[in-house]
Order: sequence, then C-alpha cells, then structure tokens
Amino acid sequence: MNIDVFRKKKQQLTIFALAIIGITLLSSNLTDFDFMHSLISVPEALKWMGSNLFITNEALEKMPSIMDKLMETIFLSIAATTTASIIALLLALLGSQTTKVNNFFSTLSRFIASLFRNIPIVAWALILLLSFGQNALTGYFALFLSTLGFLVRAFTETIDETSKSSVEALQATGATYFQVVAKAVIPECSPQIISWILFMIETNIRSSTLIGILTGTGIGFAFDLYYKNMNYSVVSLITLSIIAVVIMIELISNYVRRVIL
Repeated sequence: MNIDVFRKKKQQLTIFALAIIGITLLSSNLTDFDFMHSLISVPEALKWMGSNLFITNEALEKMPSIMDKLMETIFLSIAATTTASIIALLLALLGSQTTKVNNFFSTLSRFIASLFRNIPIVAWALILLLSFGQNALTGYFALFLSTLGFLVRAFTETIDETSKSSVEALQATGATYFQVVAKAVIPECSPQIISWILFMIETNIRSSTLIGILTGTGIGFAFDLYYKNMNYSVVSLITLSIIAVVIMIELISNYVRRVIL
C-alpha cells in the first residue's frame, strides 16, 4: 500500500515538473527569451556596471537634494501606512468572526480587503494618475489603498486568533462591545498589529520608489531623471542610498519586533 502511494506521488511530481518545464519553454518562445544568450551577457553587464556605476565627487555634491527626496519618500510611506492602519483596524474589527457586528459588515469588510489587496500598487497609481495627475497625493493614495487591503486581511486574521475565553468572560459580565474590544482584543493583538504596521512601512518605502517614477515625486523621480540624462554616477548614489535606508528601516523594525513580541 505504501509503495502504491509513493509511486502515485512520484508520478504527480513528475507530471508537475514536466508541466512547469513546458510552460517555461512556451513562455520563452512567446517572448523571444534566450536563456543561453542571457547567461553569456552577464559578464558584459557586470563589466558595464563596473565602468559606469561608480560614485564621483560631482555625484556626491547632489547628496543634499537626494536626501531631501529620500526623506520625502520615507515620510510619504509612513503617512500612508499609519493612516491606512487606523481604518484597516476598524474594518478588521467588523470583519473578524470574534468581533463582528453582523454578517453584512463582516462580508463587506472582507470584500474590501480582497478587492484592494488584489489590485497591484502600480495599477492603483495608474488609475489615480487620471484623476489627480503627477503629484504626491497620487502616490499617497496608491500606497494607502494597497496598504489598506493588505492590513485589513492581516488584522482580521490576527483578531480571529484572539483567545475567545477572555472575550466570552467579559461578555458574561455584561461588558459592552467597545469594552470587550478595548480590554480583551486590542491588548492581546497589539504586538502583532504593530509588527504588521512596521512590515508595511518597510514594504511601502520600497514600493514608493517605483511609484515616484510614475507620479514624478520623491526619490523615484530623482532616479528616473538622472537615469534618462545618463548620469549613471548619480543613479548609483541614489541606488545605494535607497538600499542603505531600506536596510536601516528593516534593522529598526526587527529590533522593535523583538522587543514587543
């Protein structure tokens, strides 16, 4: 019996592997992608990067303006994440099976989370560009809507994992809905909620760089501007600055998570 199960699983794995290989070959053929040519091009690409992507004294003179744009990107990401987290928490309380008011609001909350989460942030930016144009407001709303969808789902699952015994104990004493949320749900969920907020700040700083290219704001705009002018030394400086900031934010977030969890 065990041999038959093993053979069946082996056949399924073989079929799956062949399907993946077939899809890969088909995709490569349709897109004219040559894997061998790509491998051969790697040494030339590294050589070009070594001869062009180096930081000069002239590029370092641009550092103050680069830092201004970088701080604009960071603050925009933090603002979008924090405001979205407040609304996401309210929707999550309505959507969670533990704290839902009724089935209608629970379904509505989960629908909003699914809709906003499944539309890519770039798509949000392109949609909003038609209404708001190229400005920081477009970038803010794109980050806000994408973050809202993700956090509603994350917060809802976090609240669902709350110990139901403490909730039922408060309800048995005649506590109101808001008292149950404030005394039982929020205190237990707050470490995980803070962790999700920090994670989204990290993610949005990365995403806002791309959004800035579309909206003409922040560090993404500076990168696009110097890249189109073929000023690769400044582009290299901007890239390293972004990497340094992302690593720094991640280290801070990891430290905070270790403290609160």
